[in-house]
Amino acid sequence: MIPGEDQRTVTCGGVIFDMDGVLTDSEPLINAAAIAMFRERGVGVAPEDFRPFIGTGEDRYIGGVAEKYGVVLDLPAAKRRTYEIYLDLVPRQLRAFPGAVEFVRQCRAAGLRLAVASSADLIKIHANLRQIGLPPDVWDAVVSAEDAVHKKPAPDLFLAAARKLALTPAQCVVIEDAVNGVQAAKAAGMRCLAVAQSFPAAQLSQADLVRPGIGDLRLADLTDPA
Repeated sequence: MIPGEDQRTVTCGGVIFDMDGVLTDSEPLINAAAIAMFRERGVGVAPEDFRPFIGTGEDRYIGGVAEKYGVVLDLPAAKRRTYEIYLDLVPRQLRAFPGAVEFVRQCRAAGLRLAVASSADLIKIHANLRQIGLPPDVWDAVVSAEDAVHKKPAPDLFLAAARKLALTPAQCVVIEDAVNGVQAAKAAGMRCLAVAQSFPAAQLSQADLVRPGIGDLRLADLTDPA
């Protein structure tokens, strides 16, 4: 945030959406793909092993679980295989969360600038956005893992999105679903609305506002300090 700038008095100029767990119900798919990749390598892992790494990008998502089990992976190869499995699931199983597409369109109709900022790689981001009918050309900016050295909970991805939108951090509102993402948004000096679609609301209490789902958000939530 610019020194001396009160976040509550700055008009919202843009909305930065996380993707996985906010726009798309993709967490179960990437979880299943990663489990299948480990299984191919003779390692049995559990779905909950990945939970601490949600929102941190696939390098950490896969690498963190490998560390837990003491498994040495060729991480680039493991990630490529995980994406191969994931992309095969997308056409048949990936869906937008109820109300997600509609809320994005409401924000656009209100004249707001729009960005996606995800710790995922572009190949996954593009596949997800096209599947739900919000392809990359709908957005003013698409920020991926390739755009920041430090992933969430560091603020770098959201700050990169603000730069691409030509807005100050205080003019941006972040929509997040994960604890790491909420921490990143607040570290960036941005208002954060959380949707309890991946984590219980109690775990998202650092956000400025928590709603049950993205379909429960309203345009007024973007600026209402309550």
